[in-house]
Amino acid sequence: MCGDRYLFAVGLAACLLTRKVCLLPPTRTPEVIRQLATFAPDVVCLTDEKECDIALPQVRVPQGSASRQRADRRWRVPEIDVSQRMAYVFTSGSTGVPVPHAKTWGKLVRCIRDGAARLGCSNEHSHAVLATVPPQHMYGFESSVLLALQSGSALCAERPFYPADICNALGVLPRPRTLISTPIHLRALLASPADLPALDVIVSATAPLSQELALEAEQRFRAPLLEIYGSTESGQLATRRTARDEAWRLWPGVCLTIEEGRAWARGGHLEQPTPMCDELEPLDAERFLLRGRLGDLVNIAGKRSSLAYLTHQLNSIEGVEDGVFFFPDEPHASEGGITRVAAAVVAPGLDATRLTEALRRRIDPVFLPRPLLFVERLPRNSTGKLPREAMRSLAAASASISASAVTDGIRS
Repeated sequence: MCGDRYLFAVGLAACLLTRKVCLLPPTRTPEVIRQLATFAPDVVCLTDEKECDIALPQVRVPQGSASRQRADRRWRVPEIDVSQRMAYVFTSGSTGVPVPHAKTWGKLVRCIRDGAARLGCSNEHSHAVLATVPPQHMYGFESSVLLALQSGSALCAERPFYPADICNALGVLPRPRTLISTPIHLRALLASPADLPALDVIVSATAPLSQELALEAEQRFRAPLLEIYGSTESGQLATRRTARDEAWRLWPGVCLTIEEGRAWARGGHLEQPTPMCDELEPLDAERFLLRGRLGDLVNIAGKRSSLAYLTHQLNSIEGVEDGVFFFPDEPHASEGGITRVAAAVVAPGLDATRLTEALRRRIDPVFLPRPLLFVERLPRNSTGKLPREAMRSLAAASASISASAVTDGIRS
């Protein structure tokens, strides 16, 4: 649970050398921590916080007390068994119980080295790497920690949040320098008045990136932007230069097959054949198209769309700072057999009437959201994602407030 990326990497290395397994949960809520302790009763929490509220036995990283070794001491690079199980990463699971996925050192190393080649990082051409995502998340774990360890690159310990802080942190890094980020963080950066420093590579993942945003990022940062496709279960699988290409290119040795209407990835660095949660369309042995998430499709009155498409249209409206379409109930729950979709939006200068009219000009009226929620901010997590349960809680809270208002009106 170290927030400092360098201390996280030190803890990871210590675990590798002592053959201990790292556990990387999706969140740090008390319920998830309780479930983690059930999964691994001997778990301890490695933390750099002065006061950590996680209810587990804790080991605190010493701050400033370790003696420094002489700079001229010769170190032997340790050899780690490729079959060593070095981590469990967890997905939230459909039932809310974290689902563990084991990772072995050799497979992770192969994945990262293949990715480093795509990014142009190598021992002969190392980068300084800054990330806006935490190292505990699979994307941050691979792209900001393991990438540095396997390509001779340098990792930046901090995780700046505000656009000005990100720009300041990038500005002091030597070139070549790489930014590891997400669509929501990139959008905030591009909307800020800060001067954007030149980069050599931009990397984005965790959510679909529009071509318009990719183009703007490349122009403003004066660098190519590569989008990574993958999952917690599979790790990184493919890249594309979104500003130029729609198709994704698979990692070496990875193949994609369609079995009973579902895409499966196998080979290469994958621990075992892995079903994908997205609708993928293979183009040839190396390339595929991403058509959307399997649970993303919306069918209302015989008309089809996707939450991703509807969300894109919502965020394209002038005055919308952030927004999302979502299912307020279980996907494809219905009222009289009709699927409901809702939307939450951050748009201080718009009201419901103006926003609805703008949506009518972009989407079929059958997909207009019920309800349309205006909020101060969306409940995004540290990687910019919107957990399904958080969105349903938001919808439930809004319904409760609306019901209370109606009741108060009747009483009046």
